Amino acid sequence: MIAQNMVNQLYDCQVVDPRGEKIGAVKRVWLDGRTGDPLWASVHTGLFGLKESFVPLQRAELRNDQLQVPVDKEQVKDSPRIEATHDHMTDEEQAALYRHYGFGPQGGAPGQTSQRQTSQRQTTQRQTSQRRPGSSLQPEEYPGRGREHRGDPRSTRDDAMTRSEERLNVGTEQVETGKVRLVKHVVTEQQQVQVPVKREEARLEREPITDANRGDAMRGKDITEAEHEMTLHAERPVVKKETEPVERVRLAKEEVTDTETVSDTVRKEQIDLEDGRSRDDRRRRS
Repeated sequence: MIAQNMVNQLYDCQVVDPRGEKIGAVKRVWLDGRTGDPLWASVHTGLFGLKESFVPLQRAELRNDQLQVPVDKEQVKDSPRIEATHDHMTDEEQAALYRHYGFGPQGGAPGQTSQRQTSQRQTTQRQTSQRRPGSSLQPEEYPGRGREHRGDPRSTRDDAMTRSEERLNVGTEQVETGKVRLVKHVVTEQQQVQVPVKREEARLEREPITDANRGDAMRGKDITEAEHEMTLHAERPVVKKETEPVERVRLAKEEVTDTETVSDTVRKEQIDLEDGRSRDDRRRRS
């Protein structure tokens, strides 16, 4: 259980559920308006930490700089949206949180309070200031911060005012953008290849009669008709097809880094100085 003297350790503490799933970081602590006991912690959750969710501190434990709460991360994600106007949580808003998480004040059933818990409240009430039910405890108000805490929490306050502003915490998440696959199919293309071919052609060769060929020339009859036949040859292209592997193709991934611009609106508090004369001037203008 988280006691009052442990509240100082909760600021910016990482909240985890019973399975160790990280939920978010504690930004504010909400106290019981009568006893000053810590009841709720507001945690920044979501992808960019822009959503404020409430987790119960009843039955919570602080372990190794982590706050383990007795509820699951999904249950916190689906918790009711609480406006907590002017750092005040209404009874209806607290009742909605108790119904969502399935237990009542101090871990009991909704609407029930034990005698021991009542006496604790009565005893503590004499030692603490009269806070509104569900009021928040800012970081500079934590016991142990600033001045020494002596019974009345009002003694720890100073004259300073805290100014807060929202900041964009931008991260990334991995999403599926599509699927790719290898597909092999057959296409037909026309190829032309230049092939050299040879052929034989007939031509006449004439040679004069000499002593060397005179014997052949005088063989046979003097005047006759005769024929002589010769076979001619030529080459022609012959096409044959054969299949051979040419390359291996596979799918591979590579990371490409781009830059995207993310924009959103953020709120911030502004502190101005006002005096009596400023208020009187505004009244006269109105």
